[in-house]
Amino acid sequence: MRSWRYCLDAAGVRERTLRADYTAAAVFMRRRETAGWGALRVLAPAHFLPHALVGAAMAYLTDDVCDRGDAAGRRARFEAWATRVRAALDTGTATHPLLRAYLHAAHEYGLPRRWADDYLVGSRAQLDSPEFADEAEYQRYIDTFTWPGAMLSTGMTPHLVSDEEFAATVRAFADGFQRTDLLCDLAEDLAEGRNWLPRADLDRYGVSTADLVAGRDTPAIRALLVETTSRARASLDVGDLLIDQVGPEYRPLTRSVLAISHHRLDNVCALGPAITRRPARDNPVECARLLLGARRPGASERPAAVPAGTSVGG
Repeated sequence: MRSWRYCLDAAGVRERTLRADYTAAAVFMRRRETAGWGALRVLAPAHFLPHALVGAAMAYLTDDVCDRGDAAGRRARFEAWATRVRAALDTGTATHPLLRAYLHAAHEYGLPRRWADDYLVGSRAQLDSPEFADEAEYQRYIDTFTWPGAMLSTGMTPHLVSDEEFAATVRAFADGFQRTDLLCDLAEDLAEGRNWLPRADLDRYGVSTADLVAGRDTPAIRALLVETTSRARASLDVGDLLIDQVGPEYRPLTRSVLAISHHRLDNVCALGPAITRRPARDNPVECARLLLGARRPGASERPAAVPAGTSVGG
C-alpha cells in the first residue's frame, strides 16, 4: 500500500501544519467509517486520496455533531459548529484542523461552496429527527441533506460529463445509499423510538410502527420491505452510471463504493423482516473481495444482487 506521506506529496499538500490537518482527517475517517476509508486508501489515485478523505470527513463530522447526545445538546453543538463552518467559508481561514483541510481541498478541486451551505441547512433540519409523512418528504431530505453531503467528497471527483449531469447521477446514488442506510439501521432506530420509513408507505400496507417494533413477520411487512428495497435498488442502479462518468483512474474507487452499497442492500434483502430485530452489517470478507475485484480491468459493476423485487428474507 502507498505510504500516507507519498499520497500527501502527490496531492501537493506540503506545508507542515496542513499535512497534520489532512492526517487528522484521515485518522478520523479510519475510525468513523472504516469501509469507506479502506476503499479510498486502497483504490483512490494517490493525488486524489487525501482530498477525498477530507471531504468525506467533513460530512461525517457534521453528521456526528447532529446525531449524538441529547436533543438540546445536539442543537447547541450544531449551531456552534455551523457558525464555525460558515466563518471559515466566508474568510477562507479556520482554526479547526478539519476545516483548514477542507478549505484547501475544496479550493484545489473547485468544489462550489453551495454544497457545504446546503449540507448545513439540511443538517439543522435533521436535528428534529423527523419522520417522513410520505415519499415527497423523504425526497426533500435527500435534496437538502444526503445529496449535498455526498457532494462534499464525490463532487471533487473529476468527471467526463457536465457538472449538472454528474451531480444528478450522484443524487440518484445518494437516494439509494440513504434508503439502504435507513434499512440497515432500522432495528436500532426503532429501539430509539424513531421510524424513518415514510408513514404513507406503512399506511398503504396496513403496517404500524408497533408491528415493526415487535419484529413481526407478516405478508404486509414483507411487501413493505420489497417495495422499499426495490426503490433503493433502482436508485443504486442509476448511480452505477457514475462508473462511466469518471476517468479510468477513478473507476476502481467508484466501482467499489457502488458495489459495497449493493452488498449492503443484499444483506438487507437476505434478512427480510428480521431487519426490524437486528441491524444489517457489512461482511468484512465480502467487502475485501469487492475492493480487490474493483481493480480488475473489465470488472463488472457489481455482483449479481439478491432480487429485491421478488424475494425478501427467503
